[in-house]
Amino acid sequence: MVREPRLGKVKSRLAKSTGNLAAAHWYRRNCARIIGRIGVDDRWQTFLAVTPDNGDAHDNIWPSALPRIPQGSGSLGDRMVKAFRQLPPGPSILIGSDVPGITAVHIARAFRVLVSHEVVFGPSPDGGYWLVGLKRTRAIPAGFLAGVRWSSEHALEDSVSSVSALRVGFADILSDVDTLEEMSSAWSGSRFPDRSLEGLSG
Repeated sequence: MVREPRLGKVKSRLAKSTGNLAAAHWYRRNCARIIGRIGVDDRWQTFLAVTPDNGDAHDNIWPSALPRIPQGSGSLGDRMVKAFRQLPPGPSILIGSDVPGITAVHIARAFRVLVSHEVVFGPSPDGGYWLVGLKRTRAIPAGFLAGVRWSSEHALEDSVSSVSALRVGFADILSDVDTLEEMSSAWSGSRFPDRSLEGLSG
């Protein structure tokens, strides 16, 4: 799930420390890294769930080889449910675009969780999650991702509760980035050190 990296429209919390230009620059480069690692893997088909929805406007931003689906309106939960409904049949996974450490290994592990579970979440240390997947052998359950306290430490707990009747498994724990401190923490020890903010803060 990706957002057009417009100034002042992405990573607003990060921008409080770095400024809008640096935040948008970091987000765009991070998206490119993730797409470069995930989108070329032939074990799955990659779609970009984009927002805003005006498709042709994205031609100079996102790789033309990857199909796109609109996120639509509503809460994050509403948009994720809509994305699942637009994807081809079979096990499907949605990931966030502000998690620097995502690799194809993490995605493959999450798909393996869906072999024995109907739902998979990839937790984040702050109580949210960077990944959600469905086995999709049945209709998306009513109330899936409804009533979730987004952007809070309760997001994962609430999301798991929304599918309490299903078998839920968990993938790797990865950190997303909302602040400069989280960015530093997420990249510590990574093989993919980020330099996109150098000289751009302020």
